[in-house]
Amino acid sequence: MDWTALSISLRLSAMTCLLLLPVGLWLGRALALSRFRGRSLVEALVALPLVMPPTVLGFYLMQAFGVQAPFGAFWQSLTGGGLNFTFKGILLASLVANLPFAVQPIQRAFETIPSNLREAAWCSGLSPAQTLWRIELPLVWPGMVSALALTFAHTLGEFGVILMVGGAIDGETRTLAISIYDRVQAFDESGAAIMSAMLLLVSFLTIGVVYGLAGRSRWRRG
Repeated sequence: MDWTALSISLRLSAMTCLLLLPVGLWLGRALALSRFRGRSLVEALVALPLVMPPTVLGFYLMQAFGVQAPFGAFWQSLTGGGLNFTFKGILLASLVANLPFAVQPIQRAFETIPSNLREAAWCSGLSPAQTLWRIELPLVWPGMVSALALTFAHTLGEFGVILMVGGAIDGETRTLAISIYDRVQAFDESGAAIMSAMLLLVSFLTIGVVYGLAGRSRWRRG
């Protein structure tokens, strides 16, 4: 078992969830409640990582993070270091790759809240911020949990994007998924099997959480 790779994977997954949750709440709510020109384009851009091959997305991110690209040059001037083949680089890549997993479940949850419920809260004297905190968030928490579960599991098993941006630097960018690939290449099938079983278990538990929350939400509405 590659415990160092597991540690990197868990840290990457946890930080991705932590950083994407507020983004998912803000963007998911905005897409659910707002009607503006270009809304479909924004939704398409959010969903784009779902349909792009991971290696293609990783290639474009690797190019964007390079010192020759505007973003990469700006980052280097700001921090004094590059992004490619670093943990910060794979974290930023993970944020992009997992954006739809964080936004879409929360957006769907906000879309289920009747608009007259917000109007009733405003008529009762609650401000928009109070309505969000006291009324909306308790109703969309299943979507938030689903978003966190999907983001965590997808990040834990991500391979193509992480390999393109971070390579396989031991103790820095070698995640558990990359370590499994390396073990297979080295004909260490028993080691690859153990780590694959762990990722399979996490994936199964994640799907169980998502479907459990969906069923509970349908039961409540019924």
